[in-house]
Amino acid sequence: MTTHPSPSGSSVAEAEAFLAAHPEVEAIDLVLHDANGVGRGKIIRRHELLGFYKSGRHVPISVLGLDICGEDVHETGLIWDQGDGDLRAWPVPGTLVPLHGTKPARAEVFMSMYRLDGNPMSSDPRHALQRQVDALAAEGLFPAGAFELEFFLLANERGPDGMVQPARDVLDGRAASAKTEVYSVDHLHGMLPLFSDIYAGAAAAGINAETVISEYAPGQYELTLDYRTDVMQAADDLIRLKRIVRAQARAHGVTACFMAKPVQQYAGSGMHFHVSMLDRDGRNVFVEAVEGEWSDTILHSIGGLRSTMAESMLVFAPHANSWRRFVGQSYAPVSPSWGVNNRSVALRIPAGDMKARRIEHRPAGVDANPYLVAATVLAGIQTGLANKINPGPQTTGNGYDGAEVGDMPVDWRGAIEAARASTFLQDALGADMHRTFVAIKAAEYARVASTISEVDFDLYLHTV
Repeated sequence: MTTHPSPSGSSVAEAEAFLAAHPEVEAIDLVLHDANGVGRGKIIRRHELLGFYKSGRHVPISVLGLDICGEDVHETGLIWDQGDGDLRAWPVPGTLVPLHGTKPARAEVFMSMYRLDGNPMSSDPRHALQRQVDALAAEGLFPAGAFELEFFLLANERGPDGMVQPARDVLDGRAASAKTEVYSVDHLHGMLPLFSDIYAGAAAAGINAETVISEYAPGQYELTLDYRTDVMQAADDLIRLKRIVRAQARAHGVTACFMAKPVQQYAGSGMHFHVSMLDRDGRNVFVEAVEGEWSDTILHSIGGLRSTMAESMLVFAPHANSWRRFVGQSYAPVSPSWGVNNRSVALRIPAGDMKARRIEHRPAGVDANPYLVAATVLAGIQTGLANKINPGPQTTGNGYDGAEVGDMPVDWRGAIEAARASTFLQDALGADMHRTFVAIKAAEYARVASTISEVDFDLYLHTV
């Protein structure tokens, strides 16, 4: 076997130490995340791991050009235009972890895609985020942050009306309440065995999953994650925790749902991104000199995020279902507004210790790709800082009253067209990732638009 230098910075010593510490592990999931955030890859046997760390693993380039159904999107230019040739995937340092509760025992490691000459394959979402992290580092700025994870726990079977229904308690099978039960502690108790396994899986993976709450819909929950000084680690935490929640829910006989809007009459699930900016000495540059008198740094950052939000919405709401989440009074923003301690706006400065000053970016749904969300948010902040963009007056009170949408897209198709024409988004994601992402979304839109839905028959079959 030929050994190649790892362009990802991974080392064989990491794999050797892991195998020594985990003699029980028999297989390892190799996971690469595509434009939709879907984990794709291979499962290898224990004896193959060192070879992967020594030489990487050949993976066809087309893996990064798949739609949500796992089918080729030829318009990405990643399929026959390049002969669907192999590239080389390499392990991401620090991501090799055991998987809780697997029998026989398995582990997991993230991969990132590189060309055969060792250069990053720029349609890989991780590389898109790394570009923005590197650009900020060149200015002496280092983003830190954390994502919030909202999701539903649903029964495996649909209800009599064909709609999804909340899962029964895994503790004793008690039927789920039809009430919202927001912040109810007692409501959480029936799911404690499942949450205990989620916490154990997170701990095994080195993720600091913290508070769990009952959210604003029957069967909806939220997990908060520890703040990371490395924003790439924050994205890794989110995408790995989704996989942990899904696996542990399945083991307990229920379904974890990460659709943005699975239940028509209730609020959807967001993926709020809390972000701050550190200087070379680790100081938070968003902190104001006098509490409440906002620094130019945070104001210009908000200005950049506001000015680029319209053309970025496809990243934050990438699927047909994503757009059902944006309705008034639903904790999902409907305009590029900002405010302080206000959950009706898109960009919120939370109350609390000014040393922890940050922006809570609220537009993204939990169905979005966290690497692309973070890359786009960081690029928006850079735009605001470079151009000293004034964010305008903050929103006070109800941000849904008289919201000025302006040129914000109002549906999925509008978001696709805005993203396609956006030079900002092309720079934020990189030309290759931008082309790949927009082509995949356009192909998915065409699939959905050509599908005759049950709603069509219900409305029109016997009436027109």
